[in-house]
Amino acid sequence: MSLPTSVAETEALLAAGGYVADTALATTVFLALSMQRPLFLEGEPGTGKTEIAKVLAQGLGRRLVRLQCYDGLDLAAAAYEWDHARQLMAIRLAEARGDAASTDIYARSFLQSRPLLSAIDPDQPPAVLLIDELDRADEPFEAFLLEVLADFQLTIPEFGTVHAAVPPVVVLTSNRTREVHDAIRRRCLYQWVDYPTALREREILARKAPNVSARLSAEIVAFVQRLRQEDIFKLPGVAETIDWAGALTHLDQTELAPGAVDETLGVLLKYQDDIAKIRGAEAAKLVDEAKAAVRNTLGA
Repeated sequence: MSLPTSVAETEALLAAGGYVADTALATTVFLALSMQRPLFLEGEPGTGKTEIAKVLAQGLGRRLVRLQCYDGLDLAAAAYEWDHARQLMAIRLAEARGDAASTDIYARSFLQSRPLLSAIDPDQPPAVLLIDELDRADEPFEAFLLEVLADFQLTIPEFGTVHAAVPPVVVLTSNRTREVHDAIRRRCLYQWVDYPTALREREILARKAPNVSARLSAEIVAFVQRLRQEDIFKLPGVAETIDWAGALTHLDQTELAPGAVDETLGVLLKYQDDIAKIRGAEAAKLVDEAKAAVRNTLGA
């Protein structure tokens, strides 16, 4: 599929994949696609950053290549690695034939592709490259990315430079557990992805959990929106809102009730201290506030 030619087309492409984007986000995605620049998405966990790359891959008909970052990630795991066992075997076979000098152990057939090399491999179909949670990797690892982000190429000393035939769509995400270096930021178009407004979250829930009634959906969103204003360790993301809606539906709930909320807080919150703080009187208060907000919006 060809790239979108306008912000409206970009919004439609994301919406077709179930992603409800505001105009600012859709504009930045459109510019990243049309200008062939990496897209750097930063925000709290659970705000839908990773999902954008998945939806783009689906909507553009491209393969998704995902590099999940972690502490200690190195070039061998992220970009490429030589198959030393096969190289050694080739040397021994060549020695047995008496032509060891002519054996090229640094041929492409001995090169094992990892995500960065796979995404720019000219012999493979175009890709969406997701570099997920870059802030979890060590700072020195970022230097490995600069050539790929700037020129969509990768230089392998023993082999040469691999250029992408079609530049990949590159999406980097960060939960901001540490600051990503300016050298990375300069090569990207930047967008902060915040928690959605109540209206957007209801739209998301309508797409992702269509079996949930309009009233229950509205009450769930109103509750979660108020919960995100609480002083808790880990605020629930959109994924937790969707999971909670599904859980309440499986329990045949048609509206929020304090008892059902207390029993299902483990779907919404992921730390015991947070659950203990909200369960009981605080949950009942949030339920009352959510119901009052919905009454004002939807009527009795």
